[in-house]
Amino acid sequence: MTTIAVLGNGRVGGNLAKALTGAGHEVTVADRAPGAVANAARTAQIVINATPGAGSLDLLVAHREELHGKILVDVSNATFDGPDGLPADLIYPGSSLAEQLQQALPETHVVKTLNTMLFPVMTAPATLSQAPDVFLSGEDAQAKQTVRELLVDLGWHEEWIVDLGGIQTARATEAAILFVPHVIRASGFAPFSISIAR
Repeated sequence: MTTIAVLGNGRVGGNLAKALTGAGHEVTVADRAPGAVANAARTAQIVINATPGAGSLDLLVAHREELHGKILVDVSNATFDGPDGLPADLIYPGSSLAEQLQQALPETHVVKTLNTMLFPVMTAPATLSQAPDVFLSGEDAQAKQTVRELLVDLGWHEEWIVDLGGIQTARATEAAILFVPHVIRASGFAPFSISIAR
């Protein structure tokens, strides 16, 4: 059993918290109440950032002390939204939220994953009509192995998990968010994942 703090209690955070609790982990969900993030991060072994990407960097850097030495799983994408509320552009072009977090929090092991799909797929990948991929980006091999084990707990088969390499590779998966609004407009809000056909 791992102690996990999920930062953000929206659709993404709530979905992950429920699934990880069901897998036997001890999960705390931090909302925006004063002190909630600090308390949750302080007591957890793994912290999952499921907060809106536009404000994630400022929020997490403010909790540098609580995140020291922890694994920070970043599932958010930092985007400017268009008039319809869907992602329209990247906040960190030529970089990524994960890279910005790792640079600002050098004593924290940032791992980017689960950011190339609609949120229902994160915890139910086998419900898609074909095998999806989930990607890992990060500098610390042990941190990525720990996150890989969490993904398996969420229903991801080992062969569906693709380690892309260092944290810089997160800029590729984060840029994939720009596909999402076009797919939704073309096909509706049905669960999908961006994957590699082989």
